[in-house]
Parts: sequence; structure tokens; C-alpha cells
Amino acid sequence: MESKKQPPHINVDYFEDLTGDIGEGDDCAPEAIGCRVQRLRREKGLSLEDLSQLTGFEVDLLKRIETDEIQPQLGTIIRLSKALDRSLARLVSGGKGGKRYSLTRRGESKAISRSTTAKGQRAAYRYMSLAPEVDGRHMEALLVELAPNTDDETSVHEGEEFIYVLEGRVGLKLGEDAFTLDPGDSIYYLSTVPHVLTAIDKPAVILAVIYDR
Repeated sequence: MESKKQPPHINVDYFEDLTGDIGEGDDCAPEAIGCRVQRLRREKGLSLEDLSQLTGFEVDLLKRIETDEIQPQLGTIIRLSKALDRSLARLVSGGKGGKRYSLTRRGESKAISRSTTAKGQRAAYRYMSLAPEVDGRHMEALLVELAPNTDDETSVHEGEEFIYVLEGRVGLKLGEDAFTLDPGDSIYYLSTVPHVLTAIDKPAVILAVIYDR
């Protein structure tokens, strides 16, 4: 007897409509991450050397971030937000709008940001904030498209993360442990544990919720 085919764990059409054109964001936009980092640094009267001491990042890396030569990964952005005394949301999406809620309808277009490897030579992932209108929030909900990456750039920062795999297969190194996550799998972990997240074989899509404590 043939077994019945199980229905997909998510509505694929809904997801495709939601992500829609997850194409490149406008890296030259005034509200690009590098621009925000530079503006906030100057508002606080900090030099690049000062910011380097506060974050532990090399001055050259900070210069390349501010000029958008490198698109920082989320762990890097979190450390920058702590040093600049601003929320993660302020750097990721501008933190503008002042709304008490954010509703994302299927098919709506949101701003796309991208992250590169430390040398800026290859895309690591692209992500879309699902709640950019709510200012002062402590969680960041993101739709993330991961690329296969063999650089193993470990991320360590304050906070907590929840990952839910929507499409593709994802490899996660968490401290001394390694996991393979398939569609429908999820994991919650403390961001203070060294972690590396990457797609396996081909791009994967995840829902990521980051608590910036």
C-alpha cells in the first residue's frame, strides 16, 4: 500500500510571495548600516580608534564597514550597537517609525540588507527585517537567506537566538557541537556560545529571532 504524501510543513506559496524579490538592497541608501555606524559614532564624539577600543575590532575593519566595503554580519552589528549605546534595531533597520506594532502582509516588500565574509569577498547571507517600524524593541525578527560558506567565521555576542529552517539544509556549529537542520527544524541558543551558521550545498532560508539584551 502506498503511503500518502505528507503535506509541506509550511505554505510554500506564501513564503515565496513574502520573500518576493529578495534581491539586493540599496547599498548607497542614506540609511545603509555603514552610514548609520559612522553617524552614530560621530554623534557620540568617538574616533575610529575609540570605537576600536570599545569593540575590539581593528580600525581598518571599521573603516571598511563605514564605507560599505564590508557588509557586517549580525554578530558584528550587535557588538557595534553595544559600543554605540544603541539598539540592534537602530543599526539594522534605522529603528524609525515609532509604531507600537509591525504587521507584515504577504507580498509586501521590505528593505533587504546583506552580509559579507570578513574580507568582503563573498556574500554570507542576505536578510530582511520583519519589524522595522517598531522603535525601541529588544527583539529582531529576520528572514535570512544563507549562502554556503566554508570560512567558518565564528560569532560571539550578547543575547539569545531562535532559528527556524524554512527551506534548504543548514549547518550549525555551536561550541563543540555540530548540527544539521532540515526544513521544520528549530533551535534556541545563547549567543554567548561561539556559533557558525551556514547553508549546506545550496542557499537556505531561515526565520531568525534575535533577542538583544
